[in-house]
Amino acid sequence: MVWTRFAAAALAGAGAANAAYSIASTADIKKTAADVAWDLMQYYKGNQSGQTPGILPGPPPAGDYYWWEGGAMWGTLMDYWKLTGDDSYNDVITEAMLWQVGPNRDFKPPNVTASLGNDDQAFWGMSAMLAAENNFPNPPADQPQWLALAQAVFHTQATPDQHDDTCGGGLRWQIYLSNNGYDYKNSIANGCFFNLGARLARYTGNDSYAVWAEKTWDWMRGVGLMDDNYNIYDGGHVQKNCTDINRAQFSYNNAVYLLGAAYMYNYTDGSDKWKGRLDKLVNATITTFFPDNIAYEIACEGHMSCTADMLSFKGYLHRWMATATQVAPYLAGTVLPVLKTSIEAGIQTCTGGDYGRQCGFKWNTKTYDGKTGAGQQMNVLGAVSALLIDANTPPPVTNMTGGTSVGDPDAGSHSEKTNTKKLRDITTGDKAGASILTILAIVSAVGTFGWMSTGI
Repeated sequence: MVWTRFAAAALAGAGAANAAYSIASTADIKKTAADVAWDLMQYYKGNQSGQTPGILPGPPPAGDYYWWEGGAMWGTLMDYWKLTGDDSYNDVITEAMLWQVGPNRDFKPPNVTASLGNDDQAFWGMSAMLAAENNFPNPPADQPQWLALAQAVFHTQATPDQHDDTCGGGLRWQIYLSNNGYDYKNSIANGCFFNLGARLARYTGNDSYAVWAEKTWDWMRGVGLMDDNYNIYDGGHVQKNCTDINRAQFSYNNAVYLLGAAYMYNYTDGSDKWKGRLDKLVNATITTFFPDNIAYEIACEGHMSCTADMLSFKGYLHRWMATATQVAPYLAGTVLPVLKTSIEAGIQTCTGGDYGRQCGFKWNTKTYDGKTGAGQQMNVLGAVSALLIDANTPPPVTNMTGGTSVGDPDAGSHSEKTNTKKLRDITTGDKAGASILTILAIVSAVGTFGWMSTGI
């Protein structure tokens, strides 16, 4: 296995059971992140003979994890690579991401159709977007490229049959009519779409994406899934015109909108409108999900009714709030101290499992709670890695600031459900990204001749 060089360290640590991790220095943070990453990868079987690359064991009852969580895990490991420099898992990430692309290069593999939600597809799309923003090593030229994959997901979701008129617009939770939940419009599906739109706008410079992001934000506010205090609720049914709002609140909903709003703030050159929205959302998120400045999943943690999906939400919360400080740097003084206090508690739960270092979920107890899983490891890995973000950390790239991933204005046009049309003006951003890659290829050549459903 790619990560076997960590095995000796794991075995050596067996005698140090119940010793909490340290994040006292940069070296400690990197060491802790490396250990947590190795433990996370023990849940992944996709690189073993007879297993399917890209996914965690599942879906239930075959295993605990739905398809989307594999995509989320690879994004977590991409951030780990960017922030620590450890490339141990890069080949595994690339294989996993490309294996789950699907025949139409839009993250719709046929074997997950029966439970494929817009949010599920979008989590893989957001990881592809992250690969482009992180300048994660590009796939071989004959394979789908990271930016094009993110565009494909967005384009397939921006079509009229995906954004129908029920509830005044918005995405349904499920993609296919036959799926349970097709009659439900929820915050996470629309939040992922908003998030991708904001990030694609910044990366490509194409305002069409920003228009969609703005439209989605306005729909969320108008339909009442985001209230005047910036509480974000789960969703509503189209039969009731989405007035039967399920008021459950999940941290990843706030996080996905917060990051998207930060990107819109950046894209609009720090506009007052997006600063005001971002400030209110940050305040609501910290107030709701960080009591005593420690991450807490209010919908399920009190009675530990959290599903395997929900057990991974704290990691996205930490990662996306930290990344928001890179594209909206003025947030750092408010956000980063809270995240540090939170994960200082989180690492104290990492005293379980075979080697005495598997992490628990109830961070506010500061003790291991007896429950282990990929979600718990992802939470701690994402939060610990995010501690390496500071004022000197380079922000996510764009195609004008060193990004090399190649886009495709026709991405998603061959989806089996929709026949999408490319967004107008998309070629400007795409050509910029492509030209950078072409220049790099030429330089390289000259040198040569000279010598990477929800189940709720």
